Amino acid sequence: MSGEDKPVIIVRRIKKISGGAHGAAWKIAYADFVTAMMAFFLLMWLLGSTTKADLQGISEYFKTPLKVALAGGSGSGDSSSVIKGGGQDLTRSVGQRKEGELPTEKKIVNLKAAQAEVERIERQRLVDLKGRLEAAIEARAVLRNFRHQLKLDLTPEGLRIQIVDDQNRPMFDSGSALLKDYARDILRELGGLMNDIPNRISLAGHTDSKSYAGGERGYSNWELSADRANASRRELVAGGIAESKLVRVVGLAAAIPLKTDDPTDPTNRRISITVLRPSAERHILDEGSATPPAEVQEAVPVVDGRAAATPIPPPSDGAGPAAAAGTR
Repeated sequence: MSGEDKPVIIVRRIKKISGGAHGAAWKIAYADFVTAMMAFFLLMWLLGSTTKADLQGISEYFKTPLKVALAGGSGSGDSSSVIKGGGQDLTRSVGQRKEGELPTEKKIVNLKAAQAEVERIERQRLVDLKGRLEAAIEARAVLRNFRHQLKLDLTPEGLRIQIVDDQNRPMFDSGSALLKDYARDILRELGGLMNDIPNRISLAGHTDSKSYAGGERGYSNWELSADRANASRRELVAGGIAESKLVRVVGLAAAIPLKTDDPTDPTNRRISITVLRPSAERHILDEGSATPPAEVQEAVPVVDGRAAATPIPPPSDGAGPAAAAGTR
């Protein structure tokens, strides 16, 4: 066989391409699925965070858009329209209130109830304190011997402790701010007792109605009561009470008698120590208060324990000018 007669052999090789033209199609489908799920969850979140009344308004908008166009607002439940909308749990600030918001009347009632509860707690604390002080007076010999001259009672300002004069046992000499020895002992014992009390203290001096021979123009019962109150303050501090606990020292003369039917009675001559309620303490410390505390409405102003009305200072021994008959 000649070379020209040899058959020609053709080999066909098929090239296989993996993936083909459809290889990335699934990615596009997956992205569309994720986008749809995100939109779905966003819709669920919006539906869950929207109030029921707002949903009703949106629904009404799509049902009857003309109604919303005429009434105004973002939906038929919108309270800003003069036409009453629906729902009680709107986020609107006009016309309708949020769920759980109390009317003004209920807020006032709740505030008064809270204030009454605070007053009740304060009073109960003072009642307990009164019992403890009475027990301490009985336990201490110095105070027990004079317990008939110690009077404890509750007032609008707090717990008041009064040391009153006795006809045969006055706290001061006539017309004098010099304390007797027994009165000094009582005040020092009380000072040690009250230093452990968290409340602050008010101190007032009182006299009877017997006036000085010179009248009210000179050294009078106002100055005398202020001097006696200041002398008592010094003894309380000497007994151990912190000076910062004293917020008021005043002289009230005969303005507030203990025995109203007999202004000259010896028991009207007294020193009153008041353990203040927190509310009374705030009232005293409030310089802008228009109404003075009840106990000092009749009193003259006192500066550094002395009445502010041009006082005539007493002699150095603590005795004032000659007084009328009787002991103040």
